[in-house]
Amino acid sequence: MTTAYLNGEFVPLEDARISPMDRGFLFGDGIYEVIPSYGGNMVGFARHMQRLDQGLSAIQLDNPLSTEAWQSLLASLIEKDQGEHLGLYLQVTRGTSLIRNHKFPSECRQTVFAYPFEVNAPCNGNPAEAACYRVATAHDRRWRRCDIKSVALLGNVLHMMEGVNAGADEVLLFNEQDELTEAAACNVFVVEGSRIVTPPLDQAKLPGVTRNMLVDILRNERMPIYEETVSRAKLLAADEVWLTSSTKEIAPVIAIDDEPVGDGRPGAVWAQAQTLFARHRFTL
Repeated sequence: MTTAYLNGEFVPLEDARISPMDRGFLFGDGIYEVIPSYGGNMVGFARHMQRLDQGLSAIQLDNPLSTEAWQSLLASLIEKDQGEHLGLYLQVTRGTSLIRNHKFPSECRQTVFAYPFEVNAPCNGNPAEAACYRVATAHDRRWRRCDIKSVALLGNVLHMMEGVNAGADEVLLFNEQDELTEAAACNVFVVEGSRIVTPPLDQAKLPGVTRNMLVDILRNERMPIYEETVSRAKLLAADEVWLTSSTKEIAPVIAIDDEPVGDGRPGAVWAQAQTLFARHRFTL
């Protein structure tokens, strides 16, 4: 039985209930995070908390809990679940108002929800253990504040289904200038020769915690990492392409629109990067 946290109480997940007038339900008016935990140790906790604060501030909400309270809450969920490899989902919405109105209500108590779910064991850089991805491509039609980790994810869901309907696992998105933004649920890196490149952050891209951890790790290791615009031509000519997210860490892309990336297998630079990430995942 999975235990969830809802507004100050630990309850069985199947018994967790919110009002249909909750603004998260009606408007997608809320912020969420997903934090991986391996062997009881959370990855990037401080960075996730910083992004949670930034997201809540962007939609004019106060954080209902201190960092210490969040840490205690999530540690309790880990202890109750006792799973070895977990994702910890947490969400804050503006809460319930009995009047449905686009305007923020003057008084509204936030809804705080969290629960654990099982994830795959992390990969330590062995190509034989890598979860490889086939991706499709599409024009990015989401809203223009993708830097906010909002629970309003319909645009991402529809794009993900474009990939699924094309027989792929994910979809890479391009803006009006045919420049790579991100994937439906991941950031993206490409390898060209000895250079590792990821698109620079802006309002069209989520500041991924795993993305930013990886950039810091590669820079600390003196590896050639650059934040630059990635055109469609550069993507399709890349020697390697990676997806990054909290639950995937660094995942190699082996095909784009049914065409192989490189030799269609995880590359040597990916193996080096994932090995380094595994070495430092609990220290950043």
